[in-house]
Amino acid sequence: MTMNVARYLVIFEILLFGGNFKLMAGQVPGSAYAPDIPISSQDRVYTADQGSNTVSVFDPSTNQLLGVIPLGIPTPQNLSPLYTGQLLVHGMGFSFDHKTICVVSVGSNSVSFIDTATNTVKAITYVGRSPHEAFFTPDDTEVWVTVRGENYVSVIDNQTYQEKLRIPVGNGPGMTIFRPDGKYGFVCSSFTPATQVIDVKSHQIVATVPQYSTFSPNIAATPDGRQVWLTLKDTGRTQVFSAQPPFNTIATLNTGPITNHVNIVRNGNGQFAYITVGGENVVKVYTTTDTPQLVATIPTGELPHGIWPSGDGTRVYVALENGTGVNAIDTLSNQVIARISGGQSSQALTYVPEAVPTGSGLSNLVPIGNSDLAAHLKMGPPGSDPATAPTTVAVNNQGLTDLLQAAVTGLQPMTYYQLALAQNHSSPYGKLEPIVAFTTNAAGAQIVDTLGPLRQVVTGRAPKKGQDQEPDRQYLVIIPAAGSIQPLQVQLD
Repeated sequence: MTMNVARYLVIFEILLFGGNFKLMAGQVPGSAYAPDIPISSQDRVYTADQGSNTVSVFDPSTNQLLGVIPLGIPTPQNLSPLYTGQLLVHGMGFSFDHKTICVVSVGSNSVSFIDTATNTVKAITYVGRSPHEAFFTPDDTEVWVTVRGENYVSVIDNQTYQEKLRIPVGNGPGMTIFRPDGKYGFVCSSFTPATQVIDVKSHQIVATVPQYSTFSPNIAATPDGRQVWLTLKDTGRTQVFSAQPPFNTIATLNTGPITNHVNIVRNGNGQFAYITVGGENVVKVYTTTDTPQLVATIPTGELPHGIWPSGDGTRVYVALENGTGVNAIDTLSNQVIARISGGQSSQALTYVPEAVPTGSGLSNLVPIGNSDLAAHLKMGPPGSDPATAPTTVAVNNQGLTDLLQAAVTGLQPMTYYQLALAQNHSSPYGKLEPIVAFTTNAAGAQIVDTLGPLRQVVTGRAPKKGQDQEPDRQYLVIIPAAGSIQPLQVQLD
């Protein structure tokens, strides 16, 4: 590319985004032709913490947790019919001027709009049943919220915070992301094997892209405007299609069980897709060429979920859903350089450059308190090595009770199982007490949740060799729901 061509492309970008160019970056969700924004103490990393109903706020310049924004309270207090806070804080997006994050709470059907400079909630908009994700249009005039429990995208006016219209898209829309030039919005589905392409100006569907399988929770567009990547959590795959008409599928990659989120990173080595694979506890890195190639696999810890790059592409941050924290990854070396504790069961993650224009940005943040208290366990076949255990478990402190979440992998596809408590750590396991039943997906995996006084039960003091089993200590096992009760996976630590 000659200097003259590059200069004209930059001018085009400035005109296209109405003078907001200096606030854009050459990273998602912006254009490849905008300048990068170096990491500074003005930047913020946010996670939506489903277990603690908080938003964790991190400073990427020091890789420290600054505090949390409480949107709700833990279970079971939030099950009261008089409860007014937010429940199941889950999805997240941000404005292109970097002044606002929008946080979706699945259980309370809400979108909270938070000022990034002051950490205050400036508006709450209630939408339809079980919204999942939200993002601003590139001109910052609208926020598109996928209402996954119904069949439409709720379009919210960014000035009034009121719903202005609905775009019917079919059952279970998962997430919307926009092509950097703002022409198209891409809406994947979690219940229907079809991604809809919508003309942003007219709000009309202009194309449908068949999905390889039904359950897509996350979607990303490349800053160069050429490709769209979407994850398929039910089958452990990632699909790539052209961001240009006729939106042909480019590749379908077998990325691994519990493929969660995908995002795009641009650095000195090129442009790459980073994909969190919860069943393998890794981030996989692919080229964004016409034939995508796996170039790195980065171990992260328990159940990586949300992912977003810094404003200059030198780092990518990863929420660890069962790891109760965040990893920072150097994208040139593809090595984890920091691990930071955060809220419980983090889902979506965003990196917002220059979120705090002046000052410390600490106002209205509160300490994390007991929200980072969690027990972390591993499960696998009896006698196997914990280092290679296929299943990870987090038992999160919820005050008088505990929220257990297991990222189960390594089982038969589409099969019914039970997570149970056993009296003994090894055979004979003694009496088995089922606590939750589940069915695996097509990849032989599942996210399993249950609530109860479990943390001390499964992590209390184990008996010494030669002693009888203590009555207050039990161990997690996975057993078939029918037939044999011989455990297939057991607690290994």
